[in-house]
Amino acid sequence: MERLLIIDDDARLAAMVCDYLSAAGFAVERRFTGLEGLEAIEAAPFDAVILDVMLPDLDGFNVCRRIRARSDVPVLMLTARGDDTDRIVGLEIGADDYLPKPFNPRELLARLRAILRRSRGPALANGGDLRFGRLHIDRGSRIVRVDGEERALTSYQFDLLVALAEGAGRVLNRERLLDLVKGEELEAFDRSIDVHISRIRAAIEDDPKHPRRILTVRGSGYVFARKQDSET
Repeated sequence: MERLLIIDDDARLAAMVCDYLSAAGFAVERRFTGLEGLEAIEAAPFDAVILDVMLPDLDGFNVCRRIRARSDVPVLMLTARGDDTDRIVGLEIGADDYLPKPFNPRELLARLRAILRRSRGPALANGGDLRFGRLHIDRGSRIVRVDGEERALTSYQFDLLVALAEGAGRVLNRERLLDLVKGEELEAFDRSIDVHISRIRAAIEDDPKHPRRILTVRGSGYVFARKQDSET
């Protein structure tokens, strides 16, 4: 049974989510402050964390940063503020997905299952590593290396990089990338792809501001370059 941690000071909402996810087959624990949530993660492993932005002590962004400093557990962030800026910040600091309140519990469950599938390693079904010059994508261990040095990516970003690399040389628009990575139809924040691409570039490009591996095709999407100028 997969173990989930909900960090949200709204006791009524947390109880509702806990009951709904428990009925769906998850073992769910609740914490009501950021510090309590961090202590729980330190004490025992969880398969995913549902994290509210507005907490009484630390804000959710701070909590997410601390989680990412010690763990790659999938994080789904919740907020009563549907501001695009909040969504972008959450994704930039390592959240795997973002859901504004109020939300339909069925959508929460669908998004949660999607990030859990990614964390279990859906790319394994394709088998084999992907190598492009200095870049090595190890799909078995879900590790990305440049010149042998491991680069940190979230589970979502790893799968997005694999989708781009498997389609090397072809332009993929945002809708297609969302479909390839999520694997199901969800109401997605379209521009989140841009944020994740930016984080991937920061991890694998020598100069993220002038990328040579993941290129933007204005008005169309992104293309993964098969070779860089320095590669033969």
